[in-house]
Amino acid sequence: MDISVVIPLYNEEESIPELYEWIERVMKENGFSYEVIFINDGSTDRSWEIISELNQKNPNVVKGIKFRRNYGKSPALYCGFEQAQGDVVITMDADLQDSPDEIPGLYKMIKEEGYDLVSGYKQKRYDPLSKTLPTKLFNATARKVSGIKNLHDFNCGLKAYRKAVVKNIEVYGEMHRYIPYLAKNAGFNKIGEKGPADTLVPEHLRQETDARIRILRHIDVLRGFCGCLLYWCR
Repeated sequence: MDISVVIPLYNEEESIPELYEWIERVMKENGFSYEVIFINDGSTDRSWEIISELNQKNPNVVKGIKFRRNYGKSPALYCGFEQAQGDVVITMDADLQDSPDEIPGLYKMIKEEGYDLVSGYKQKRYDPLSKTLPTKLFNATARKVSGIKNLHDFNCGLKAYRKAVVKNIEVYGEMHRYIPYLAKNAGFNKIGEKGPADTLVPEHLRQETDARIRILRHIDVLRGFCGCLLYWCR
């Protein structure tokens, strides 16, 4: 199998169908053999019902993992990585902020250019300073701690991995933010970046996504900043 797409999600009932159709179109246009693994992280909306419906229509492609409560992104990725069978594993968020159109380029960087891990990078950001400044501080600290100088956005959800990478790292706690560092420590040293990873999101979905993310953004960045320092000091 060429590609496994691993998608952790929480309450994304509106975006799941569109995201899957987008992934399906890209895969068919490029002739990839693939699977899509949705990890439902304790959603309280109809996310699981929609995943189940997609599985019934495409049982050989769509797989679902259901958590009884919200455990967080790291456990979701851990379970998705455990099930992934593709030679290249792609992770992306379910809110349509990550573009499936980036998949062929990411795949090429892994398979043809020999990268172990490639991270997406949103070069153009239109967020206010109150959002971008904490993120820049976190990424500057992560670069300093990890020694990986060429990544601008450690926490970007859009990443590609050689299969061996995801089978040899353990993602736990808040460590999804430092996967490049985990990969480097496991001996996978060819780590690169691909940009831009931007996409146009329908306005109604963007407004809903922004409203949910805005409250949690500062808390997540602060936790990530502290976690990065703690991991470095172990």
